[in-house]
Formats: sequence, C-alpha cells, structure tokens
Amino acid sequence: MAGEGSLRPVRWRGLPRGGTLLRVALVAALLGLAATVLTTPAGCPTPDATPGGPPSTRRPSAPTAGSAAPGPGRSGAALPLPSGAVGVPVRLAEPAALAVLRPGARVDLLVVPAGGAPGAAILIAPRALVLDVVGAAGAADGSSALYLALRPEQAQRAVGVPEGSRFAVVVRG
Repeated sequence: MAGEGSLRPVRWRGLPRGGTLLRVALVAALLGLAATVLTTPAGCPTPDATPGGPPSTRRPSAPTAGSAAPGPGRSGAALPLPSGAVGVPVRLAEPAALAVLRPGARVDLLVVPAGGAPGAAILIAPRALVLDVVGAAGAADGSSALYLALRPEQAQRAVGVPEGSRFAVVVRG
C-alpha cells in the first residue's frame, strides 16, 4: 500500500450504503427544492386556504372590500380592509415618502394644521396599517395617495381636518 505522499489513485470500494445513501438523496432533494423556489416567479399565485377544506386556487374576479384592482401606478398588492377598520385615502405633504412605503407597513399618521407652526404636528393615528400606495412618488398632479386602515374615530379626525392642513407619516419598524 502506498504512503500518504503517494500520487497513486485511490480506488472507490463501491456505491455508498445505508445512512450515506440516505444523506446523499436528502441533499439532492433539498437542492432541487431550493432551485425550484428560487426560480418561481414572484407573481405566481398561491393557494388560499379555506377552513375545513382543501386549498383553493380560485382568485376573486372582483376587488374585495378595502382593495382595488391594479391599475396604472398601483402596486397591485393591496391588502384587504381589516374588520372594524375604515379605509381612508391620504395625500401626504411630502409625496416622496410614498417611495419607501408598501402595503402591510405600519405608520404614524400626523397632521400639521393650516397656519400651524412646522413643529406643531398632531398624532391622529398611531400604527396605522398601509393598505395600498397609489401613484408615483414624484407626481405633482396630486394623483398619488396612501390608503390607510384606521379606526372609525381616527378616520373622522383625519377627514375633519381644516382645509390647508398637511399630512405626514412616520414609518414604524
């Protein structure tokens, strides 16, 4: 037999057996699953689970409450309106903030009353759920908006602010 410093080829004594063969098969299966997950398109529909029944791949043909059909400038991933909440569209004083917001994010909704000092912001809705972000962040025509899910009393305060008031949001982690 050759020593450790020998360059003679090592002969394989046969196929792997028992536990080694099982490990090789599991590694191959996991690599195949990882490749499948990585190559699946992001827009691929996922089945909706129905309680007490098999998963359904049926997608609603019309928008559900609190969501809207995707259109120009829409994210297409609007969230449904939670029960007990009211959907409120808000135009921000600084539309560039829309670029960092996505449906599902939590924000604090603030208002600066008309004629108020810049530092006099009033908290209207803490931890409001973002349902949808519509329009381009830099749109100067006022077509961009943020749709929030608010409690009815918060929505009443948001809608009842005086003309000329400005809305702002603080993104929560």
